[in-house]
Amino acid sequence: MTILAIESSCDETSAAVIENSAVLSNIISSQYFHSKFGGVVPELASRAHLKAISRVVNESLDSCGKTMADIDALAVTSEPGLIGSLIVGSNFAKALSIRYNIPVVPVNHIEGHLFSGNLQEEVPFPFISLVVSGGHTALFYVTSFTSYEIMGLTKDDAAGEAFDKTAKLLGLPYPGGPEIDKLAKSGNPKAYNFPRSMMHSGDYNFSFSGLKTSVRYFIQKEFPDGVPEEKMPDICASVQAAIVDILVHKAITAALEKKVKSIVIAGGVSANSGLRTKMYDESAKHNIRSIAPMMSYCMDNAAMIGYIASMKLKESGTEPFFDLSFKVNSNALRAKKK
Repeated sequence: MTILAIESSCDETSAAVIENSAVLSNIISSQYFHSKFGGVVPELASRAHLKAISRVVNESLDSCGKTMADIDALAVTSEPGLIGSLIVGSNFAKALSIRYNIPVVPVNHIEGHLFSGNLQEEVPFPFISLVVSGGHTALFYVTSFTSYEIMGLTKDDAAGEAFDKTAKLLGLPYPGGPEIDKLAKSGNPKAYNFPRSMMHSGDYNFSFSGLKTSVRYFIQKEFPDGVPEEKMPDICASVQAAIVDILVHKAITAALEKKVKSIVIAGGVSANSGLRTKMYDESAKHNIRSIAPMMSYCMDNAAMIGYIASMKLKESGTEPFFDLSFKVNSNALRAKKK
């Protein structure tokens, strides 16, 4: 089966072609102009998707030598995300469905990230998946492509949001995560002791709002006239260490409880070098594999949307059917079992 997938949940317009679960193309158009606003502006994101989506879809087909005549099904992100952005991708997919008489499979964006580790190599079930991004931080126990348990969610800020807000406090450009990661490489992670909220809470939930507040008060007290450039690496390394320690501890504890041998980290924050290194080192101590997607699969991308659509259809043994009544949903990840 050949699937054309579309992803437009936030500020990346992406299209990919998946054939028999293999990625033939994965085109991503990022909206870098949001940096001057210090964050994604929903209305501007929607307009940018409108301008880019036709070009991106055509490029995804052209780059792998396919046409719409070769496509058996469409897959599109329907939830969660920015409502305007989701509408652009969803309506474009529905229009293609009507024009070419091809069925559409709506896909949950988080489920796309959940299984993104499989885009590079087969990850045997069951496994623990840590999905960390600017909008989500969640821990899953995954038993199949159609069955998983949400073990923990963030109570407030997501890990990526904590990175971005800390970067803003330090006067660093948006998105802040990559900037903090870059500076942290030359800093001392033990220079300052920032809180590890809920690290030993006895459950798998997360909280990062306290860290942001702690950094704010620290800067106001220690550097009222602004943070000196020479102090930036140590602060970034210390903040990053606090976030990474929590994520790694919870993920490994969950893996040990569930007696699994693999941990997949996914989402935008999985590109963080500090998280990748610590997860790999600490999990190896327990004979657990740590798997992180390559960078293009860490960010929002259509390949993961097409892949999970193809695997769900394959596992369920059903054919995609024509139903364009599905609606987009901006809600965050809901705590439910599947």
